[in-house]
Amino acid sequence: MAKVSSAELGTDSIGKLLVKQALPASIGILVMSLNILIDSVFVGNWIGSLAIGAINIVLPASFFIAALGMAIGIGGASMISRALGSNREEKALDTFGNQISLTVLLTVVLATVGLSFSDTIVQSFGGKGSIFDPAKIYYQIVLFGVPFQGLAMMGSNVVRAEGKPTFAMVGMILPALSNLVLDAVFIYVLDWGMAGAAWATTLSTFLSFLFYVWFFISKKSELKISFHHLKFKWHIVKEIASLGFVTLSRQAVVSFIYLFLNNILFNLGGEALVSVYAIVGRLLMFVLFPVLGVTQGFLPIAGYNYGAEKYDRVIEVIKKSIIAAVTLGIVVFAIIYLFPEAFVHLFIDTSNHLTAQEVEINNFIMTETPTALKIVFAATPIVAIQLIGAAYFQAVGKAIPALLLTLTRQGFFFFPLILILPNLYGKMGVWAAFPIADTLSTIVTAYFLYREIQKKLLPHT
Repeated sequence: MAKVSSAELGTDSIGKLLVKQALPASIGILVMSLNILIDSVFVGNWIGSLAIGAINIVLPASFFIAALGMAIGIGGASMISRALGSNREEKALDTFGNQISLTVLLTVVLATVGLSFSDTIVQSFGGKGSIFDPAKIYYQIVLFGVPFQGLAMMGSNVVRAEGKPTFAMVGMILPALSNLVLDAVFIYVLDWGMAGAAWATTLSTFLSFLFYVWFFISKKSELKISFHHLKFKWHIVKEIASLGFVTLSRQAVVSFIYLFLNNILFNLGGEALVSVYAIVGRLLMFVLFPVLGVTQGFLPIAGYNYGAEKYDRVIEVIKKSIIAAVTLGIVVFAIIYLFPEAFVHLFIDTSNHLTAQEVEINNFIMTETPTALKIVFAATPIVAIQLIGAAYFQAVGKAIPALLLTLTRQGFFFFPLILILPNLYGKMGVWAAFPIADTLSTIVTAYFLYREIQKKLLPHT
């Protein structure tokens, strides 16, 4: 087999590689986040503020199933990066084939189960009162596209593992742009309401899936699998599962947190407070795109060089990634802190045709959301250390430390905090739980990352 282009991950300068990997990832995440943000803006302005809350109710259940593809993708991508770094191309092919089989099997089964119990699931995630009907409509349609979304999320991580981040970026941009166009057609022109928003999301997901199918069957990809690569090889499945379980656990915790928070906030302030959290959640996805982009760019560089035993380059990419991500985190925090009202205005319909109840809900959202944003984003400048630190252990194949450090932020710290603080401080306790958990998890992760560098990486440089 000819020398793969992924070898550049072990030879080019770390700074150049980080820009090359992180910039497309950041752009892709930005466009995807803009899609989610603008989608919510369209829904809020064209359907109503409560419709944003309805989508927020559905996302945890549907995204958890689709996140199986992300988990399998990231777990297998770590294996592929290290396999390519050590010239084991056949293992890379076997890994990719098993990723496809696992993703199809698990997402189809879970989507079927999810559709069978739609009423129970929507209600358990906080879809109560006037939010239930629009949430159920959105949920049932979106779940049909979840297997395709899972395969697209899996494929995106494999493309990055091959050292081709630009194609991964395109795979994220295509469905994002198509979703916005279809939103305008289905919601505004055809007046399909929540069903229109759901069909726009589902069809856009299918487009992303088709793009990755094209990439892997074309000459663009180095991973040319045959049918025998699709057959489960249990030692590979086990390794994919152990590494992917890190990502899946994080998404499972996120889903459970949405479940608890939606119910807690509904009890504290009704549907309007759930919509406040929906806006906060959308902005968390959107404004952190540069930090998440650096983290995505970091993974294949660290994994490849660790597999090639070039530990000096691993140390360098850790340091440069943290510096870049922390700097970007400071910028994000400053923007949110200075202009919170401007972001909230995007989601609110201010036209004259609103009912008295809708005006009351909008006024509540405008009053509560800016304060919530300032508190929730308070630890943004340092959270990059936690993300890079946990990503390092996943990139180098150390599943247990990666799992534990990933869970520190939203599991070990945040989950107990949202069970305790709201009882003491009401809704302010909910918002305060975010920066407290971020700070504690960053301290823990920084300690273990420093110890890993001292004991594992430095002695071999």
